[in-house]
Amino acid sequence: MKKGLIVLVVLVVLGLLLPVSNLLRAAPENSLTKVKPADPAKARVFAMLGAKCADCHSGEGVLPFYAKLPVIGGQIQQDIRVARQRLDYQAELTAAPDKPAGEVLLAKTEAELLAGDMPPLPYLALHWNARLSAEDKAAALNWIRAERAQHYATAGVAAQFVNDAVQPLPEKMDLDARKVALGNKLFHDKRLSKDNTLSCASCHDLAKGGTDQVQFSTGVGQKVGGINSPTVFNSAFQFIMFWDGRAPHLEAQADGPVNNPIEMASNWGEAIPKLQQDAELTAAFNAVYPQGYSKETITEAIAMFERSLLTPSRFDAFLRGKSDALTADEQRGYTLFKAHNCACCHAGKILGGQSFELMGREADYIADRGQPTDADLGRYSVTKNEGDRHKFKVPTLRNIAITFPYLHDGATRDLKQVVQLMAKYQSGAKLSEADADSLVAFLKALTGTLDGKPLGK
Repeated sequence: MKKGLIVLVVLVVLGLLLPVSNLLRAAPENSLTKVKPADPAKARVFAMLGAKCADCHSGEGVLPFYAKLPVIGGQIQQDIRVARQRLDYQAELTAAPDKPAGEVLLAKTEAELLAGDMPPLPYLALHWNARLSAEDKAAALNWIRAERAQHYATAGVAAQFVNDAVQPLPEKMDLDARKVALGNKLFHDKRLSKDNTLSCASCHDLAKGGTDQVQFSTGVGQKVGGINSPTVFNSAFQFIMFWDGRAPHLEAQADGPVNNPIEMASNWGEAIPKLQQDAELTAAFNAVYPQGYSKETITEAIAMFERSLLTPSRFDAFLRGKSDALTADEQRGYTLFKAHNCACCHAGKILGGQSFELMGREADYIADRGQPTDADLGRYSVTKNEGDRHKFKVPTLRNIAITFPYLHDGATRDLKQVVQLMAKYQSGAKLSEADADSLVAFLKALTGTLDGKPLGK
């Protein structure tokens, strides 16, 4: 009996030693606690995140002494890797603290606060002072909603949706109509390719949802690419271009295919002389760009046209207050979409295009699919940062019903199947048939119109 009691006392003492040692540890200092945004509400949230979240959600966490122990240390390191993979406050907030926080960061933080999952219970068991008070949560939620309303809410959005992570498209874009018209012509001009057989529209067909509806596009000389061509529609709201983010903006994106050996296989030195032979196009171009043809002027015109390609849908009318714009089943699908936290990554005006996310958060998609390719490396191809392996820019969900096949690898043309795949690999959920059907109904409601004409018909 005595031996048992002694063992119990020892275990209790050891169990208390770890959290007590964390209590005695000096308050952490990191980028989030040091930086002082001008907005007092934001400064308060930064201080809270730095004190209570930065151990896992930054690269500056101070590890406790027991992190050196073999088994415990390995688990701690793994927990930090996963936490940073999902949300890195240091990387996303401290570089420019007075700029608006990203929509995805706001959505993810809000979801965790509302679910009560931040910080998680295993962490709280060892860090008694990390618990968020009711005042902490209220301050953070108020800041998130103020940030969203000030920087991301679309003019005309209904009051009940002002603070939603998803917003309607704007009704119009303030663009130079002359440049848009020129860009339209160049977007459809096959002379940009080496053998005059391909234009931008060959892989981004406006009649096919801004895609070519094939797994991998075919370039000059019948060369086939290794990654699915994303839609060009609503690209004005993409935060970066390509699945791996190798182009910082639309102008850089427009430059890429012309020079890519397995796409247009040309260059501006070859393409521009061919355009100069067209007297009518050249006169129109010089009227807008007196400096004439160049990589910069051509890509600017194409990018301006791409920015004009807005496709509003019934969903936008719903977000603007027309409650009957969506059917009951479509509204149920949107409720499920938010309940499963799909809007955390598929946030913003185009339900995506705002962040890089790991393909396979809850299960290893690449391993399960088999036969990995270089295209599966994702963002890692650009950064060479191991934490970016298999991360891809989140695709827009607008017009998804007609932008098949899906995912970076074009793995399926079946919308219900991709919904089920995403539930499994990204949310760790198994959907009922009824829920999957309602989600599909909602996604189909995102098919919009271009210049007032319905897409996909």
